[in-house]
Parts: sequence; structure tokens; C-alpha cells
Amino acid sequence: RSRFRKTPEEKAMKEAMKRKKPGVSISASGAFLVYLITGLFLAVGFWVVREKYSVDLVSDPSLTLRLLWIIEFPIVVVTYSLFRINPEKCSYVRAIGRSIIGLISGALINALGAVSLGAPIGLQSLPKTIHWSFLMSVFTIVPATAVFGASWTNWHRVFASLKPTGNVEYMILIPTYGAIIGGWFGAWPMPLDWERPWQEWPICVCYGAIGGYIVGQIFSLSLMLYVRKHKNLKLA
Repeated sequence: RSRFRKTPEEKAMKEAMKRKKPGVSISASGAFLVYLITGLFLAVGFWVVREKYSVDLVSDPSLTLRLLWIIEFPIVVVTYSLFRINPEKCSYVRAIGRSIIGLISGALINALGAVSLGAPIGLQSLPKTIHWSFLMSVFTIVPATAVFGASWTNWHRVFASLKPTGNVEYMILIPTYGAIIGGWFGAWPMPLDWERPWQEWPICVCYGAIGGYIVGQIFSLSLMLYVRKHKNLKLA
């Protein structure tokens, strides 16, 4: 019998799942539409920087990153707040409000993490670090904050236990890790003695994070389609 006896942690998680009222679900095609819209706004950000200010990520990282996250943040909040849990208790306006808090908190976490890993902290680099941190927060923290709020149970289950239960949670989990891993791999050329302008902080890290974010979206869509065709498959 002991083989089938559940631990207190498993029982607590099961009870929490019973008490949790789900938010709005989404199909794989709906997820693709969300990705398409957010991706278009990211492209619009690059277009605005290029056409209106005649700069890019290499020539003016601070301005480029600032415009990217300012343009991308509203559309991410508007779309992901639609899928908030307990929508009958959490209004749309409240979901947007907690997303703003998540943006600021996530930027602080990303900035501290970057500095602890060796990001420059001089006055010239500070604006770059701040705006990069805000963009990373839009990719990683804001979607989860819009959907989960401060529900530690859901945060732990999705990000720590890696047990998403639906398409919305795949949309949150996989692109988030994609952006983090992409940024990590994007940093490897920085210490190399190539003397290229794009090696400066945080240019290659930003490109890596954006690339990883997009790859994460593609992978999550593929996983949604796979799970839909294999409904009885149990994910580890």
C-alpha cells in the first residue's frame, strides 16, 4: 500500500488544484494568433526604431530596448489577461494592474541577476541594463503575472515542478524558458576578443533572448498539437 500512498505535498497540490477555478482556455490556433500578434508588435518596435529614429540595437541599445518593451508590453498584457484564472473574482482591470507590478518586479529581478552574472554597472551601461531588464520582464514575468497573479501554487507547479495543465500554461512556460536560455547562450560571444560592436552588453544577449523566445513559442505550439493528438499522453 505504501507504494500508492500520497505524500502530504501531493495531497496539498491535489487539493489546491481542486480549489482552483480555471481561466479561459485556448486552442493551438488561438495560441498561434496570440504569438502572431505579439510578434508583429515586436517587429513594429524594430521598425519604429529604424524608420523614425534611424538607429538600431547596435548603434543605440538603450533607445531601441526602451521602445521595444514600451511597444510590446501593452499587447502582452491585453492578450494574456484574457486567460487569467478566476476571472469571476479577478477583473480584467485588476489583471492589468498586477501585470504592471509584475513588470517592475520582474525588471528588478532580471537586473539583479544580470549584474550578479557580470553585467557592467557603470553609468553608461545602466540605462541599457534597465531597459533590457524591462524587455526580459515582458518576455518572462508579465504573462505569468497576468494569468496567475500572486498564486504561488500555480507559479511553483508551472515553473518549478514543470507541470503545465493546459495550452495557456504551455504558452507561459516554454517561451519564458526559451528567452532565458536564449539570453544565456547569446552572452557567450561577449568575452571573446573579436572587437565587434555587437559584442557589447546587452546586444547579443538581447538577440539571443528574442531568438530563444521565438523558438520557445514554436516549440510550445508543436507541443500543443502533439498533446491534442495524444490526449491520453501523460507528461512528466
